Amino acid sequence: MKVSDLAPTEFAHFYATYLNVLDDVALMDALKDGKKWFQDFVNNLPEEKLSHNYQEGKWTIAEVLLHLIDTERVFQYRAFRFSRNDMTPLPGFDQDDFVAECESERRNKESILEEYLSVRNATITLFETMDDTKLKRIGTASDMPWSVAALGLVISGHQKHHTNILLERYL
Repeated sequence: MKVSDLAPTEFAHFYATYLNVLDDVALMDALKDGKKWFQDFVNNLPEEKLSHNYQEGKWTIAEVLLHLIDTERVFQYRAFRFSRNDMTPLPGFDQDDFVAECESERRNKESILEEYLSVRNATITLFETMDDTKLKRIGTASDMPWSVAALGLVISGHQKHHTNILLERYL
């Protein structure tokens, strides 16, 4: 399943921002390649930069990294539920509330990377088990339609989008 295989009805238009930063890549390649380059990216961050933000009121680098992990967990859970044919509408989440509770100031680069790798490995394992029937299932989350495949690709695009922002505005 690739980005070009997604129909416009498989995700909300807003999320095209995250899909557009991806090449027309296969879902599993996006997840696995994203893991590798993101691990390299975090490993190369200077520890002292974790508490840096580019403007008052903006998230710090550590908060952005933890936001990526939180969002991947939420989207992974949605994909899991829909892939198991659970069509119960799922609620949204407030990213700002999650970041306010992430305690980024207590985290170092190694702990953030360890958590990221655990979550990404679980994401990869989950999606590796899915056939096209499961990837095409559509459920509702945040009052929006989502296919399982779109959730996986948005996980990858969301990570790339925010990494680009870190590179452009923070580093």
